[in-house]
Amino acid sequence: MAVKIYHNARCSKSRATLQLLQERGIEPEIIDYKKNPPTIDDLFKILMALDVPPTDLIRFKDAAAKALDIKPSDEKFVEEWIELMVENPAIIERPIVVNGSKAAIGRPPENVLTIL
Repeated sequence: MAVKIYHNARCSKSRATLQLLQERGIEPEIIDYKKNPPTIDDLFKILMALDVPPTDLIRFKDAAAKALDIKPSDEKFVEEWIELMVENPAIIERPIVVNGSKAAIGRPPENVLTIL
């Protein structure tokens, strides 16, 4: 099973999700998305797997998003939202777990159990 986790070690939900996976014998590929942000293609695939709009992957209450002065109601094309996330990975919701063509946001961590 090729499971990936887009992870932030400073985030308690991300750490809890990683621990949940490991407790089930899954050693995912850990991607520190702040140091190695997902590509535009990666984010398109994640959005397709989650079946959500790009605004569902953005932490609008985060200081980085506030500095960008963005809101979920802003009228942007999907590509524009994705480019914002690639250029500003701190605004990406975390953790995101990907298992093949399936994905889940680990908020709460148990959400990821549905894709294992």
